[in-house]
Amino acid sequence: MHAKKLLHTSETELTAWKRQVGQVSLPEVHRTIFVPGKVPFWRKMAAFAGPGFLISVGYMDPGNWATDLAGGAQFGYTLLAAILISNLMAVFLQHLCVKLGVVTGRDLAQACRDHYSVPTVWFLWILCELAIAACDLAEVVGSAIGLQLLFGIPVIWGCLITCLDVLIVLYLHNKGFRWVEAIVIALIATVGVCFTAELFFSKPSITGVLLGFVPSADILKNREMLYVSIGILGATVMPHNLYLHSSVVQTRNFKRTSEGKREAIRFATLDSTFALLFALFINAAILILAAAAFHWNGHQDVAEIQDAYKLLSPTLGIAAASTIFAVALLASGQNSTLTGTLAGQIVMEGFLNFRITPWLRRLITRGIAIIPAVCIVGYYGESKTTELLIASQVVLSMQLGFAIWPLMRFTGDKKKMGEFVNPVWIKISGWIITISIIVLNMKLLFDTCVPETISKVFYRTLGLSD
Repeated sequence: MHAKKLLHTSETELTAWKRQVGQVSLPEVHRTIFVPGKVPFWRKMAAFAGPGFLISVGYMDPGNWATDLAGGAQFGYTLLAAILISNLMAVFLQHLCVKLGVVTGRDLAQACRDHYSVPTVWFLWILCELAIAACDLAEVVGSAIGLQLLFGIPVIWGCLITCLDVLIVLYLHNKGFRWVEAIVIALIATVGVCFTAELFFSKPSITGVLLGFVPSADILKNREMLYVSIGILGATVMPHNLYLHSSVVQTRNFKRTSEGKREAIRFATLDSTFALLFALFINAAILILAAAAFHWNGHQDVAEIQDAYKLLSPTLGIAAASTIFAVALLASGQNSTLTGTLAGQIVMEGFLNFRITPWLRRLITRGIAIIPAVCIVGYYGESKTTELLIASQVVLSMQLGFAIWPLMRFTGDKKKMGEFVNPVWIKISGWIITISIIVLNMKLLFDTCVPETISKVFYRTLGLSD
């Protein structure tokens, strides 16, 4: 009877996927964290807490700083709505990542490899590597700017110093995955404390902030506002986080029964939702700070992180404001490089089933980020670093559709998910989000590539003002 059940399971697995589950994701930490059985809610929650904060790091990295600063300085509180909508999308999509990882035992990259043809898998892998390179560019440059502001280290040397995160990740992995989570949470707390102080110093308008969370049609009509808004979307809903979350959720050793999986999905979703609400606070705080300090004080053109650093203390009249800003930037950047290295490992292993020693694998991942960063900064100079950060977030947004589409497809497939398949309302909501992101990106490409005279005629024909 048991043999017959195993045979049926194997046949179902082969029907749902082209390949059976191969080597697990992040094998050195897979199922290493014990989940207790019948214990109080808070103890169960504590066992699952952690992966959500690793994911939230990507939602408050230096790329967010560049887009949020530009949005707040140029448009006041208006783009708070873009941050809120992006964060709600993130909560929704990370829940689907939890479901995929818990139910199928695959991360998103492995699921793509086990479902699509080889050419499609290679195409998706290349796109994902480009997205991770863009993301890592933001993180490496952000950390380097933080080192420059605090210690006067040139940006290029700061980029090279960030390679030390490879050694940090290796050391923490040897100590246990809980150590990785603990360091990440400590750095997140540092950023939170810094921005709580900055908001206290800047004394923003409470009414203006609340109105800013209400969506405005001007965001779609104004080309510059849309560009920064899509940059915020790309900086918030990050494609590599979808791959990362579906993998790190499998570090928990929960029961592989229907009840155990359902419980794991519930607690892991609570973990990520709480962490992403904290990320919402950080992103909103950056934009609110920029709006309060610069937009109404004659500094609407502030877009460089370095300029914001120089102007904060004189504008707010608080000597420590600039230093606190730089400390938060450095903590945010270093945190992001830690999780970015993990994401790069997951993507390479998942798509290609490429297995090499951990230290070399992470060194390659970090090199993919550091080499372009050093080359670009060396060629264009330090004055272009913030423009690079904003452009990198738009590149991330362009890749989002190619990550969300398979995620929606897999979690909506009854054969793959069984009783955990997405209900109708989640399918409808998810596809609306997916199509909205793709359409917004197409509009951004159109506005960027098509001459302004032609675009104005096109929008006028549709009855829309450009």
